[in-house]
Amino acid sequence: MVLFNDLKPQYLSIRDEINYAVQKVLDSGWYILGPELEKFESEFASYIGTKYCIGVASGTEAIALSLLSIGVSVGDEVITTNITAYPTITGIEQSGATPVVVDILTDTGLIDPQKIVAKISKRTKAIIPVHLYGQACDMDTIRQIASKYELHIIEDCAQSVGTSYKGKLTGNFGICAAFSFYPTKNLGANGDAGAIITNSVQIRDKLLMLRNYGQSVRYRHDTAGINSRLDEIQAAILQVKLKHIDEWNAKRDLAATYYRQNLQTVECIKTEAYGKPNFHLFIIKTKNRDKMIEHLKKNEIQSYIHYPVPINKQKAFKNQKDEDLNDSQTFANEILSIPIYPEIELSSLIKVVKSINEFKY
Repeated sequence: MVLFNDLKPQYLSIRDEINYAVQKVLDSGWYILGPELEKFESEFASYIGTKYCIGVASGTEAIALSLLSIGVSVGDEVITTNITAYPTITGIEQSGATPVVVDILTDTGLIDPQKIVAKISKRTKAIIPVHLYGQACDMDTIRQIASKYELHIIEDCAQSVGTSYKGKLTGNFGICAAFSFYPTKNLGANGDAGAIITNSVQIRDKLLMLRNYGQSVRYRHDTAGINSRLDEIQAAILQVKLKHIDEWNAKRDLAATYYRQNLQTVECIKTEAYGKPNFHLFIIKTKNRDKMIEHLKKNEIQSYIHYPVPINKQKAFKNQKDEDLNDSQTFANEILSIPIYPEIELSSLIKVVKSINEFKY
């Protein structure tokens, strides 16, 4: 069986490091907002190239807290893409704002910057570009739009740790950026975890309060906040994994290169020349997806769809239900994610390629 993703080999490769880090926390007796979190925050900010990192409980809350930190609230609108994991929308809604979605570029699945302006209203406060599948959005164009209309940018970097845009890692192009360390991410914790990065000391100080009940100091609550704290055990695990992230991303790149060089009967989504993706996911397009999935299943190959339903067609989404965002729908109807992770073996890649190339349309 070729698994879509297999987390066990990664753990086994660094088991001693992980076990030592966890035991160190357990022996310390300090489990929340302690030295391991502070160390990870410093190391992750340094890795991305920003001044500050604030560890939080999840990527979803990283989005919500980022918006709250810039003053977004009920009645405001936040623009984002129509193809993304729904947690992007959940994070916007948790801030009290209304999400407004924009159609995509069908060759990449990324937000189409040329369609953003039409969605800007007097209530728009921010743009959240999603670096989908581990590829950076066109940040120059998005920043130009944000500057012209005096809007904040908050990057959704849930899938893009280590992804670069014109030589800079994602997370460097807005007032702040939200990261998820869900276990399947390129940099994954052993549970839920997230972080926000920023170069603004004011935003950092606000986020430190927001994540911890609005406290400025113990038992002094200066603003409304929530409980969203990255715990010491996950912070210690992430410190270990951060040391390996570039190596793991390089292995993903090798697997992606093999796919691109050998897949003959399907279209691989485009990789933009302006950046370097981290290949969090590898996406192909096929006109006969359901039969392709069954064919792969018969050959003991797992595959998934990221994401089969555009945001404006989701039952939970209250806006833009009747709006025609045709590029999103076309894209969602054709995409398929095939196995990719750092430890995937060449024999598995060969099997996936052979099965896809042999599929009869």
